[in-house]
Amino acid sequence: MANTAQARKRARQSVKQNAHNSSQRSSLRTAIKTARKAIELGDKDAATAVFANTVSIIDRIADKKTIHKNKAARHKSRLSAALKALSQPSA
Repeated sequence: MANTAQARKRARQSVKQNAHNSSQRSSLRTAIKTARKAIELGDKDAATAVFANTVSIIDRIADKKTIHKNKAARHKSRLSAALKALSQPSA
């Protein structure tokens, strides 16, 4: 247990911040799953709308440094590639 007042306060703050970050990561995962499902359904217009919302969420969480910017870029790139493949005719 923390011995000083400062350490006790930091422990309280870290619990609160951890809960907030966990919530943010959860919403990120949910948004990515929603985008993947929309792409799998094959409706390009709906998938594009969901993709735009997901990119917004990814960027917001990366700006807050809850996830690394490279991880955000990787998720956006993979979703974008899947969306682009949806519009390409199958060869």
